[in-house]
Amino acid sequence: MAQIIESIDVAVPVKVAYDQWTQFESFPEFLDEVESITQQDDTHTHWKVKVGGVEREFDAEITEQHPDERVAWTSRGGDTEHAGVVTFHKLDDTTSRVTVQLDWEPEGFLEKAGSLLGAGTHAVKKDLKNFKEFIESRGDATGAWRGDVDA
Repeated sequence: MAQIIESIDVAVPVKVAYDQWTQFESFPEFLDEVESITQQDDTHTHWKVKVGGVEREFDAEITEQHPDERVAWTSRGGDTEHAGVVTFHKLDDTTSRVTVQLDWEPEGFLEKAGSLLGAGTHAVKKDLKNFKEFIESRGDATGAWRGDVDA
């Protein structure tokens, strides 16, 4: 299983960064490979992604979520196997660090080769940069879900 860990500092309070990250249906606006996400309930989402020209669908379950701290998930069925966590760290009143840890199983020759060449790391870095530009240009989240989910 491949693992990616990347961080970015964003010029918004931790509450704003966290609140935006809970708005899964907005992910296509800043995650390049995400076509759509449908929120099914508080802890279940359905994803449609396009990676290297290949369309995939899967369900994900939020396994742990604590406001302003973390969102953890795992895939459930579908075309891809992965799990991850996003953590939020207050650097000061107006700056936050967002860290993504993603564990995934590359499928097929192209994904396995891409993983060896660091394509997944590059994609996560780009997505975090897109998130930074998105949230800093807005200055506020498009919505929020502040519920708690315990592991």
